[in-house]
Amino acid sequence: MKARQSILLFLMAATLFTGSCTKKAPTLNLLVWEGYADPAFVKAFEEQHHCKVSASYMGSSDELVAKLRGGSAGNYDVISPSSDVATSIAAAGLAAPLDLSKIPSYGQLSPQLTSLPLVRVKGQVYGVPFMWGPDPLIYDTTVFAQPPDSWNVLWDPKYKGKISVWDDLSTIYMAAQILGYDKPDSSQLYNLSDEQLEAVKRKLLELKPNIRKMWSTGGELTNLFQNHEVVAAMGWPLMTNQLRKINFPVGETIPKENTTGWIDHLMVTAGSENKDLAYEFLEYMIEAQTQKKVTDVTGYTPANPQAAQFMTKEEVKNLHLDDVDNYQKRLYFWQNVPRRAKYNEIWNEVKAAQ
Repeated sequence: MKARQSILLFLMAATLFTGSCTKKAPTLNLLVWEGYADPAFVKAFEEQHHCKVSASYMGSSDELVAKLRGGSAGNYDVISPSSDVATSIAAAGLAAPLDLSKIPSYGQLSPQLTSLPLVRVKGQVYGVPFMWGPDPLIYDTTVFAQPPDSWNVLWDPKYKGKISVWDDLSTIYMAAQILGYDKPDSSQLYNLSDEQLEAVKRKLLELKPNIRKMWSTGGELTNLFQNHEVVAAMGWPLMTNQLRKINFPVGETIPKENTTGWIDHLMVTAGSENKDLAYEFLEYMIEAQTQKKVTDVTGYTPANPQAAQFMTKEEVKNLHLDDVDNYQKRLYFWQNVPRRAKYNEIWNEVKAAQ
């Protein structure tokens, strides 16, 4: 009996001992754009670092900023702000300044991207360029035998109820381009006057009869095309990629007016309690091989040009890595919008109009 009790006590003590030494795997929480936490590349990071990556997705830059300012910054470790809000997030102290010595692959990133002032505040760097790309015109090739050459096609009455636009300020930029407000200086798109914003609002109100739905997530627009509810839209290369994978007849083009584009950065939030793991994640995500895997999922162009060594010639050409300078001339990269609240006011008036 005593022997049995001794064994029982030993087993209980062993259980308590091992239980106290078992460390729970840390969780890295992301608030990022769709496609940036795909298992195709995140799973390997989880295995290497014995952690879990938990991702929430944002539908717009404003949603990201609202969550961070609303006190949720401590809920996330890594965010992926685009070039329209990256500066304000850094300046507001919502992200932590980076120690670049902890991110060895930073030096491999495109100097065209790292030299921009978007994530620099008072001499400190707050983000690493991750992916970049356009806001292209996406279309159903069974409806358009030739790529539409102008954004004006979205206003064509014959596509009534068959068009989609993004529920985002990018749609304001696009209408401003049609009105010529990007000439001679494309940065004017992000500094429109009250008079110009009113003209943009009128232009977008003319578009409303053609709009089947304003999409807010990439998957939503992919489904609209797949279900033949829309024939053309402003979208992302992500949706083109998704539709091609299911053999949907999709085309993508940059119209003659050119288009806006974005540079997504990875930042560590000021409130992160997993900063060391977050640094490891940033390094992993900008390494050339990971960048290739992200490109496979999203169709976006990698910030690390060395990713090209893992691509076919066709992939390099499709991502414009063979002629970056000329391609970027057709993209007006998003910039900080000083009067963002006014832009949102105009956009909300457009959405509310019947």
